[in-house]
Amino acid sequence: MTKTELAAKMQEAGAWLPGKTVKLDFGDDGTILLDGAGQKVTEDDGTADTTIRVSWDDWQAMTAGTLDGMTAFMTGKLKVEGDMSNAMQLQAVLGKLRG
Repeated sequence: MTKTELAAKMQEAGAWLPGKTVKLDFGDDGTILLDGAGQKVTEDDGTADTTIRVSWDDWQAMTAGTLDGMTAFMTGKLKVEGDMSNAMQLQAVLGKLRG
């Protein structure tokens, strides 16, 4: 799946937190902004309540189930900046993508 396909799937699934902005920062591979206030998902790079930094390869491994999110966090492969509670809530939201 490409980043553009991921953003489209997230938009379709409503994968955002109401009233919150969360940015997935994939480094050189770009960003996805989950705008809960605007109820939209874009590939824009803007300010966010929470920024989750992870490589695209590690993100793919997490979505495939071969890398656990907590393990990624504990080993430094996934970093959270800002409101940690948003990152925790996002786990349930991202579950919509698997369903």
